[in-house]
Amino acid sequence: MKYHEQHAIVTGGSSGIGKATARLLAQQGANITLIARDRLKLAAAKQEIEQVTAKTQRIITVAADVALKQEITEAIELAIFQLGTPSILIASAGIAIPNYFEELPLETHETSMAVNYFGSLYSIKAVLPTMERQGRGSIILISSGAGLIGIYGYSAYCPSKFAIRGLGETLRAELKPKGIQVSVVYPPDTDTPQLAAENKTKPPETKLITQTAATWTAEEVATKIVRGIELGRGAATPGWTMSMLYRFHSLVAPLLNWYFDRAIASLNRKH
Repeated sequence: MKYHEQHAIVTGGSSGIGKATARLLAQQGANITLIARDRLKLAAAKQEIEQVTAKTQRIITVAADVALKQEITEAIELAIFQLGTPSILIASAGIAIPNYFEELPLETHETSMAVNYFGSLYSIKAVLPTMERQGRGSIILISSGAGLIGIYGYSAYCPSKFAIRGLGETLRAELKPKGIQVSVVYPPDTDTPQLAAENKTKPPETKLITQTAATWTAEEVATKIVRGIELGRGAATPGWTMSMLYRFHSLVAPLLNWYFDRAIASLNRKH
């Protein structure tokens, strides 16, 4: 099995892309640490993943808030104590709260950065010393198409995902000579509880300009993530749209902005 006896730490591992990726790695032999805030969801995810693993594999859970440096650091230290140095870190914990900029309190912007960006940063800081001593490892950061272009209604979310992209691209170069692969994933809209929560607060304009995009399953995105680990790629872009946006985002941004503006103006005229 490809990941036999390797240790993978997955933040945001109780649901969505994190859980799907943890499950896929476990199916291929990895021991898994799931980290998330909700103990009940963690227990359910652990039970689900254990159903597709061998009896010799270990799946542990640690409840922690990635936005709190001490909590996530201690959680990862505990995971390393129990299962050893991780070969893989999937920093999948994240939130998205779309709305009009004027209606988003400053606390939402602060929380978005705390969870999406600093949560990933704290996790990397916690695993990196042991990976460096081991001389190998893979660190996977989850950005978004919203980390490549600004999207109406996502003034709190986009900056945090832009920051993830910057962090990942910088660390890719710094850590490669140490045998540590860093990859940034740019998932399209994915059918997860997070997307369902987003849809509750999306402005009509946001729904209009995003409705034509295909929605992926968490399992499809997980497959692309694991494939990216195996190929050692610095970026994983599930689907044709994300691949083109990643490669040509600066070139197509004016065209996308023109399309967005026309669609929003049309909607406003109807109202």
